[in-house]
Amino acid sequence: MMKADYIWMNGKIVPFEEANIHFLSPTMHYGIGAFEGIRCYETPEGAAVFRLREHMQRLLDSVLILGVSEFPYSIDDLCQATFETIKANGFKGCYIRPLIYLDGPLGLDLDASVAKIGIAAWEWGTYLGDEALERGVHMMVSSFTRHHINASMTKAKISGNYVNSALAKTLALRSGYDEAIMLDPNGYVSECSGENLFVVNDQDIETPPRATILEGITRNSLVTIAKDSGYNITENLISRDQLYIADELFVCGTAAEVTPVRAVDHRTIGLGKPGPITKTIQQVFFDTVNGTGKRSKEWLEYV
Repeated sequence: MMKADYIWMNGKIVPFEEANIHFLSPTMHYGIGAFEGIRCYETPEGAAVFRLREHMQRLLDSVLILGVSEFPYSIDDLCQATFETIKANGFKGCYIRPLIYLDGPLGLDLDASVAKIGIAAWEWGTYLGDEALERGVHMMVSSFTRHHINASMTKAKISGNYVNSALAKTLALRSGYDEAIMLDPNGYVSECSGENLFVVNDQDIETPPRATILEGITRNSLVTIAKDSGYNITENLISRDQLYIADELFVCGTAAEVTPVRAVDHRTIGLGKPGPITKTIQQVFFDTVNGTGKRSKEWLEYV
């Protein structure tokens, strides 16, 4: 259960039960809002938030793309509010959810409403399960297509965009899979319902181009980790059948972290278990977020 003692709302810490918005908020009815997913990890030096400033920059980018004309908080303000939220709840490790929502008359005119924000945090384990990190997951290629770049703004983490994700994820679970892989409007691999995807072949790593995906902070981190580890990594168009014959597949995201894929559409990927490159990148990632990696000092902000 997502439970905490306090939530930060528009400049102050309030009790969990009092963190409410009005039923007629345009965000409730039309999905006009923006959010982030961020993780705080318990490290030997205390609680540390992974790439907090990059997440808050993307949140402000989402506000800009959405077209909200005024928003009163800076990146520094939002980072400080995040620390206050974690401290108020006494968390050592947690998931963090900032949400920008609209307060104003019901309608589609963004300029008629005022943008407000809440930041929640709660203790949360592995999104796809601990077993998924060790054994890998079975995914399906969804019949739901990812957003067209001129229909929904793909570079913004807009609340309403996630109806598409929810449809694909729910269909996957009801069909007996762990997660959904989504194709772009041209039929190429885009991303998963909430993760970015990487393909490994002959020691080289490929990932779909940035144009039609949400550019994940974890994705960006893994690209750097792969290069640091000596692997060649490129952005390329990837077809559905290229997934089936890959040596390795893995997905990543703030919630999913680094999760191997053992099968897609009942086709076994590689040997049907996490491959050596996946395991190397996964290990470096967890060393980093736990405070012992090469880039820990660069990417962690201590509470």
